[in-house]
Amino acid sequence: MMSERRVAKVITGQPTSDGAGVRLTRVIGTPALEQLDPFLLLDEFKSDRPDDYLAGFPDHPHRGFETVTYMLAGSMRHQDHVGNQGELVAGSVQWMTAGRGIIHSEMPRQKDGLMWGFQLWVNLPARDKMTAPRYQDIPPAKIPEVALADGVQARVIAGEAGGARGPVEGIATQPLYLDVRMAPRSRVSPGLEAGHNAFAYVYEGRVSLGPGSDGGAQEITAGQLAALSDGDRLTAATGDSAARFLLLAARPLREPIARYGPFVMNTREEIAQAVEEYRRGSFLK
Repeated sequence: MMSERRVAKVITGQPTSDGAGVRLTRVIGTPALEQLDPFLLLDEFKSDRPDDYLAGFPDHPHRGFETVTYMLAGSMRHQDHVGNQGELVAGSVQWMTAGRGIIHSEMPRQKDGLMWGFQLWVNLPARDKMTAPRYQDIPPAKIPEVALADGVQARVIAGEAGGARGPVEGIATQPLYLDVRMAPRSRVSPGLEAGHNAFAYVYEGRVSLGPGSDGGAQEITAGQLAALSDGDRLTAATGDSAARFLLLAARPLREPIARYGPFVMNTREEIAQAVEEYRRGSFLK
């Protein structure tokens, strides 16, 4: 028996700044929605004002989770403490598993123009928190784009949709990450793994989510996130205008979370240890 997911909660992103003063909209990681296990944070950064983004994200540490950067426009250069470096261009994604520790920077490569993208934090299970760091840098051409229905296209970053499999592999929480583009007056019902937590974040236009047959659909507009109930599919429909949204789902970890800035562990003692190791300079050994 197929079961439809519904909108359980609607969250409007909050303006904030991070890094050295980059202006962004925080959608997960606010008092309105502190987390949606295993998702810990979702930021959207979008500006054509260089003052909003040029300071970038200078060297900063991470431990115990994964950061996922998806660029729609603009270019960022990333570099870390062991010499890994690369460029995130429009349409590319980086899935970084920080594991036991990494110090890296993400700095704009452009002096002007539109900078637009998303950063997502995904928790790691306790058994993987001290794993060796790794990167999956995916160029735009490696992300498959498929037709899910008439007028509906999706880029498949992770997981499976429309017969295509995303290039991101080996992630403990078995994520689905789709960038969905819908034409006006289109409709689609992608499958979702039952039992996985899921959300849709609309970043252009407006889309109705949930079953429309019984009046259970809810319209979500750009800048809003819909946390979804359980089920094995989601119906999305547009009216007279086009829409774009991110659709994400993953297996919840259901483990205790201790969180302090860029460190996410299971106990306060592990956080204290991470902070002490970082101060001592032994964080990465």
